[in-house]
Amino acid sequence: MSKELVLMDHDGGVDDYLSVMLLMTMDHVETLGIVVTPADCYIKPAVSATRKILDLMGRSEIPVAESTVRGLNPFPRIFRRDSFSIDLFPILNERETISTPLVEETGQEFMVRVLREAPEPVTILETGPLTTVATALDMAPDIEGKIKRILWMGGALNVPGNVDKIMEGGQDGSMEWNVYWDPPAAHRVWETSIPIIMCPLDITNNVPVTAEFVRQLARQRRYPLSDLAGQCYALVIHQDYFFWDVLTTAYLGRPDLFELREWETEIVTEGPSQGRTRVVPGGRKVTALDKVDVESFYAYMLEQWAR
Repeated sequence: MSKELVLMDHDGGVDDYLSVMLLMTMDHVETLGIVVTPADCYIKPAVSATRKILDLMGRSEIPVAESTVRGLNPFPRIFRRDSFSIDLFPILNERETISTPLVEETGQEFMVRVLREAPEPVTILETGPLTTVATALDMAPDIEGKIKRILWMGGALNVPGNVDKIMEGGQDGSMEWNVYWDPPAAHRVWETSIPIIMCPLDITNNVPVTAEFVRQLARQRRYPLSDLAGQCYALVIHQDYFFWDVLTTAYLGRPDLFELREWETEIVTEGPSQGRTRVVPGGRKVTALDKVDVESFYAYMLEQWAR
């Protein structure tokens, strides 16, 4: 049976690196490349850490590309600085050099080329804002037909967003960060006919990173992936942290754990709700991950990282 072709685009948050690790454990997937978008990170350490993770996992054949896009509403610096910490983890710095290649072209150019050259339509796994995808579509509208679907961590449909109303003055708190970083980019993708599967806050709010899960990871830290995952979660366990990007990625590996639901939606691009993913009759149809078997998901994660 042929493998599913996947092109990943992430934005360098803690759970983005964990999603890279999870994706690399999936034998039924052929990853054509990884793009790093400069949103929830500082781009240089984020690209470096991504390449080092691929080296650690023996996947240095997968090229990495650095996107040069920019959003409208920057992520807080306190979020973005985790990219420096992860890039300096000892487990990722046992080698003198990095083998995983960094391509010379920009991430958006790389995305266009990979999609055009792919022998069949490709799934885009998007765990950051949609800006690089939207930019690639503007550069080469023909690639729309080469995208099988977009699996995206983003949006808040029927729950509050996670953008702090105080930190982001004038906003109403209805938006999720990956949309808020660049609402026009999300709107651009919404204008296409590409099938979109969302992993919104509605479902991720039910799947927290718990102290017990981290303790279970610690018990299997003899495995390099569990050790690295535990170190990543140690950076964020003191705050409310959820399996945002990792839950999205898990759908590729274990779709049987999920229930899906269709919604009609629109992206709000201006005003105090800028970045909101609003449910509206007659809006753009998307499919959302709606429910998940939480305990089976936790077990799946521990199993995948026991290597």
